[in-house]
Amino acid sequence: MTILRIYTDGACSGNQSSENVGGWGSILEFGEHKREMFGGEANTTNNRMELTAVIEAFKALNQGGQTVEVFTDSAYVANCFREKWYESWEKNKWKNAARKSVENQELWRELLALVRQHDVKFYRVKGHVNLKSKSTDFDKLYEKFVSWNGSRFTFEDFEYITTMNNRADELANMGIDRIKGEM
Repeated sequence: MTILRIYTDGACSGNQSSENVGGWGSILEFGEHKREMFGGEANTTNNRMELTAVIEAFKALNQGGQTVEVFTDSAYVANCFREKWYESWEKNKWKNAARKSVENQELWRELLALVRQHDVKFYRVKGHVNLKSKSTDFDKLYEKFVSWNGSRFTFEDFEYITTMNNRADELANMGIDRIKGEM
């Protein structure tokens, strides 16, 4: 069985300011086939772009019932699924542990509906790793990756996944550039 892998990233230039611009990037990989996608919007946040990257990737799928692995550098996204935050949110009428409304609720609801059509696992990746730098401690980064995701991933898997995450970051920045060019 071939597993569909999705690599995502979101970015925001001027996050938390009144003139921010965000971008998202997604890569879908099925066997030897890859599809890259990106986009962006003004007046957004980094978290919204992280969510949008995953949503847009799932919206691009042609059929449900697929086995999917999602790789993201967003603890916000990964931890929601890995720690099942959404179960408490739904049980508590979309209130968080502080009894406040869950932020980005409309995006979480959309993402949950899409994810539930598939068999999905979320994995966390360290973002913005310079793979070409001699000062990068790859062994330490790999140890962290394994502590987050389990030992089934080899060092070569880690390098490839990190490369794909870096590409998703590049795509997200292309989304920002496109929006800035339209302003």
